[in-house]
Amino acid sequence: MDKLIFCKIWDERKPRKIGTPYDFQIITEQGVGKTPQEVEADALKKTNAKLFERITELYEEGRKKDPEVFRDNIRLTPERARTIVEYLQDINLNKTDLDSKGRAFETFMDSFFRGSFGQYFTPRPIVKFIVDVLPITHDSLVLDTSCGSGGFLLHALEKVRQEASEFYEPTSKEHWQHWHDFAEKKLYGIEINEQISRAAKMNMIIHDDGHTNVITADGLLTAKRLQEISKNLGFQYGRFDFIITNPPFGSAVKLTEKSYLKTYSFGKKDTTWLDLKNSGVKNRDTQSTEVLFIEQCHQFLTDGGYLAIVIPDGVLTNSSLQYVRDQIEDWYRIVAVVSLPQTAFTATGAGVKSSVLFLRKYSTKTTDALKNLKRQLQDTIKKENRYQVEAAQIEKTKKHVLDNALGAEFSGDLAAFKKTEQYKAWKSEKTAEFTEQLNELKERLEELYMQRKQGALPDYSIFMAIAEDIGYDATGKPTSTNELTVIGAELARFIKEEVNHESF
Repeated sequence: MDKLIFCKIWDERKPRKIGTPYDFQIITEQGVGKTPQEVEADALKKTNAKLFERITELYEEGRKKDPEVFRDNIRLTPERARTIVEYLQDINLNKTDLDSKGRAFETFMDSFFRGSFGQYFTPRPIVKFIVDVLPITHDSLVLDTSCGSGGFLLHALEKVRQEASEFYEPTSKEHWQHWHDFAEKKLYGIEINEQISRAAKMNMIIHDDGHTNVITADGLLTAKRLQEISKNLGFQYGRFDFIITNPPFGSAVKLTEKSYLKTYSFGKKDTTWLDLKNSGVKNRDTQSTEVLFIEQCHQFLTDGGYLAIVIPDGVLTNSSLQYVRDQIEDWYRIVAVVSLPQTAFTATGAGVKSSVLFLRKYSTKTTDALKNLKRQLQDTIKKENRYQVEAAQIEKTKKHVLDNALGAEFSGDLAAFKKTEQYKAWKSEKTAEFTEQLNELKERLEELYMQRKQGALPDYSIFMAIAEDIGYDATGKPTSTNELTVIGAELARFIKEEVNHESF
């Protein structure tokens, strides 16, 4: 079906003189036979055969241009092909508005994604909201590191089309050149699943191109490796002005399976500033994909570049992920946090509570300055509170109790008693008491650090909003209200007035 749709699009785009018939239409051929019924049957057979021949030629022409997208032959009978042509021949797909074509493609492909891969479209209202608030222009380099069917890229393209209409007549060559150059040279996408990647390219062809820089690869590979796989040198770190993405949630990258994990900062378990054992940095065995994509996007962005990413709320709230939030604080100016309803992805098969995080990348100089400021503050707090002395005293008291108090409490053969379960339980209890004392000391200093850090770090406003109704319910049925429209207008103003002019 999708192959015939592209044959239709290619046929419409081919230059032809006035009066020359389209190939993608039913042209009745003459039949031969002894009876009227036989003549009619022969005519139908010839008509279907000729039609299928023309369609096959169209397909081969298109396949030469995009051999990676259209690898397989058309696997329909001439009779089934005719049925599809009957439905489509009177429609001008190239003149159908983009919104209608996008909805049709998503509706048609939705069961394909659901049934075969468990991967889904990011709902249109969320995609539109994210793209609309960002100051993307025809000069912007835009990347989606987990592009799926290409929704974010297509909305970015549509935004530039609208920009073109501000300067040129919609039917002019300049208008076409304005957005087509953006589509061909500025839009980049990475999708790990080969068939979904092809679907993304098809989706973009339907929307009048932009598929040139969509590649099939693991979006967490290094830029150098991505270039090697795709033969596309455009995938460079520090290059992109905007990254808009909804990375996969809930899955983990294992070091035993993906050696690149150790190249990520988030792939390492760093010591805390209150570490007393000088344990050093160790590789993590696993890390969640959404956390790694935050770092990968940071590497791809240019200084001052924007990242808009859909993330599970756990990244923002779980105490075990404080180290992730600390790193985000060093790497990015936090622009906005927009909370989505629990039902935002229910209709597409996912129930994880999520938010959209808008970030702007700091320069290396700014990041280093923030890290140094934090380090100095931590050193000051440890010194003022005699942390090492207090911790050493706790450890000394613990050793004294374990070495000496036992003799005062128990009589008899001490060496034999140490082998008993009673002794092991006593030692474990005493050890836990001193560990709790040390943890309480660390917690007190951590709280003090968090309080003083707020006053020490540069102060700036963060746009925050909670969206409860975003234009559809848990089943995907449209609702009468979409709060993202109002939130988006305010956030776009916030970015324009308070963020865009800052130095990064």
